[in-house]
Amino acid sequence: MKHTFLFLFLLLGFNSVAQLPEGFVYVQDSIPDLDVELRYYGSNNFVGKSIDGYETNRLILTIEATMALKKVHMALQDQNLCLKVYDGYRPQRAVNHFIRWARDLNDTINKHKFYPDVKKSNLFKEEYIATRSGHSKGSTVDLTIIDGNTGEPLDMGSAYDFFGEQSWVDYEAITKKQKANRQLLQKIMLQHGFRNYPKEWWHFTLRWEPFPNTYFDFPIVPKPI
Repeated sequence: MKHTFLFLFLLLGFNSVAQLPEGFVYVQDSIPDLDVELRYYGSNNFVGKSIDGYETNRLILTIEATMALKKVHMALQDQNLCLKVYDGYRPQRAVNHFIRWARDLNDTINKHKFYPDVKKSNLFKEEYIATRSGHSKGSTVDLTIIDGNTGEPLDMGSAYDFFGEQSWVDYEAITKKQKANRQLLQKIMLQHGFRNYPKEWWHFTLRWEPFPNTYFDFPIVPKPI
């Protein structure tokens, strides 16, 4: 086990491991051409502003999740496709930000885009917002597939982070092409060790994740030089 970790340590780069809690890395050190757009770093999300703990657009995951994601990325490139990641490790303080936002029923600035058919007062009841997130364990990732030439996301039939049945993996009222795109994403992620979440086509967690019972809260900050 020690030899395996040392190999990963050298492969991913000393600074990547040294500046984060043990077992975590900056993913782009291992997958330099990965397209990353952390939605909670900017304002294009259901809250409408940057979320606590997201201080840079740098994807962080556990070493194990990173290695598995790299295999997915390489397999897609054989089809002239790539991955685009919207979220990975998420600090607990970000989850706390979501909780405060959900309780403020007057703040509905992005309701029309992300939850038009759901009352904000029902976000907890319908489990769109929770007090804990698997993302905080470091091995859960939200992503999609993009065209290798244009960089445009494949049409999955609903937007990322859309609260509603349209985002369920097996939602039927979408086109054959949209279904095929979802099935491609599901299949390739499952092949490389990730399990899905049936109500969000973009959400995957590494099987046998290394920290199954730990919710981390270190912020996502720029990698020190």
